[in-house]
Amino acid sequence: MNKWVGFWILGIVWGSSYLLIRIGNEQVSPFQLVFIRTAIAAIGLNVVLSIRGKHLPFNPRQFLPLLILGIINTIIPFALITWGEQTVDSGVASVLNSTTAFFTLVIAHFAFADERITVRKLAGVLVGFVGVIVLASSSWAGGELQTGSLIGQLAIVLASLSYGFGSTYGRGVVKQLKDPLVVSAGAMTTAAILSGILMLITPLFGGQPITPFNELHGDALASLLILGAVNTFIAYLLYYWLIQELGASRTSMVTYVIPPVGIALGALILNEPIDSRLILGGFLILLGIAVVNLKVFGRKTAAVAVPDPSADIEAVSEPAA
Repeated sequence: MNKWVGFWILGIVWGSSYLLIRIGNEQVSPFQLVFIRTAIAAIGLNVVLSIRGKHLPFNPRQFLPLLILGIINTIIPFALITWGEQTVDSGVASVLNSTTAFFTLVIAHFAFADERITVRKLAGVLVGFVGVIVLASSSWAGGELQTGSLIGQLAIVLASLSYGFGSTYGRGVVKQLKDPLVVSAGAMTTAAILSGILMLITPLFGGQPITPFNELHGDALASLLILGAVNTFIAYLLYYWLIQELGASRTSMVTYVIPPVGIALGALILNEPIDSRLILGGFLILLGIAVVNLKVFGRKTAAVAVPDPSADIEAVSEPAA
């Protein structure tokens, strides 16, 4: 596969995650959706590890960081985004989640001596958060505050904050274990186990009950399976391959592809509205990310094939949901 074809495929796949979450939300609880997604991805990642002759660490001192990473970089953001999308359009969610880049920048400033905030980066953060304010203003309709929408947007922004902590913490974990795929598989495995437990106990405290698979509608079931197998498992493998082929800096530019894809799919498939605030807010957020990463475009040498460890963790993570 051509590396730039792979880049655009990854952007489209991750951009579609918000649409799939929105559809799955109609049938299952947030924790059930997170469990299905992480369980499929965890099985796939561990199979790949086994094929490569590797496995998760059994030493508690090595496994504990994976447990922490699974919580702050997978369970918390996945659950918050999923819960938030119960009241927030998938396109808006894709834009809000791109603020992960700003939170990661701020947190890394205090965590690492080589990640200090400059005037340019600070300007990018401020521009981006003006975009968030513009998007949040859509919660005012007819002179009244739409509380559910605003809280849902706040949940997605908090998910981005959790991703920021997760990507910063993950940098140290990758340095410790030396293999980003092991880190990813370990974090996803712990996330699957813990989200499964939460899925089982939340109904005991008044939460949404578990929906049996045989009661799921075809579109919801397909969305959940695709979200786990394609948008999480396969997307992770493609992400690591692109880092090797393009370098970490160029691969991180997939961040710019995700919001437009999320907005377009939400409008085309779910008939979500595209108004001036969404366009302006999304533009300001992407502009802020561009300002923060401006130095990437000014480099005269190509990015090295061996990535910076912090770029190997889904801050997609993701840019991804």
